Amino acid sequence: MEDQVIAPPPTAARKESRAGLIVLIAGIVLIAAAIAIYAIGFVNKGSVAMTTPYQAVLLSNGSAYFGKLEGLGTPFPVLKEVFYVQSVQNPDTKAVSNILVKRGKEWHQPDRMILNASMIVLVEPVNPSSRVAQLISEAKNQ
Repeated sequence: MEDQVIAPPPTAARKESRAGLIVLIAGIVLIAAAIAIYAIGFVNKGSVAMTTPYQAVLLSNGSAYFGKLEGLGTPFPVLKEVFYVQSVQNPDTKAVSNILVKRGKEWHQPDRMILNASMIVLVEPVNPSSRVAQLISEAKNQ
């Protein structure tokens, strides 16, 4: 008769390591499923529709810009036809007046702003009959 090797019965330590491995695999699967569900929800979030031609965008650094906002609700919305308000002081009278300036005259001549959505504090529609909309229209006609 040949010698047969009989495996020793599983010990308590082996049973515990198998149970731990099963728990670890189940945990990894659950975490992967949660990440996938979050990613699908984030991608399908889509952008918010704007109902006016121009929007006012206030950033967390206090800067305010006016323009055509695309992709609101996405991680990096884009602001096109960008304007901002600049205060100018008359040296003689010391009176301060505000003017609307179109971005693009800077040295790097930007044609748009790609914003980090986490930096946007608020977005408001610019009413087509507002003074800002009138100034934008005048600037475009020059």
